[in-house]
Amino acid sequence: MASSGAVPFWRAAGMTYITYSNICANLVRNCLKEPYKAEAISREKVHFALSKWVDAKPEKPMIYILFSAIRSDTPEQ
Repeated sequence: MASSGAVPFWRAAGMTYITYSNICANLVRNCLKEPYKAEAISREKVHFALSKWVDAKPEKPMIYILFSAIRSDTPEQ
């Protein structure tokens, strides 16, 4: 049975905590003045590699670079 206590507002809005924290982080980054803003946005990138394994050996990895999907400077849809 669900608790009837207070619910965090991000949960009541239908968001996960990760989505909420990403929105907050983007808002803080966009409030910074240069050169701190550019430095903070450059740290937003995520690098990772995926390798397909064939016959118990990894094939050449595919390198990916991701940027945050939620940007406060893009128009909402």
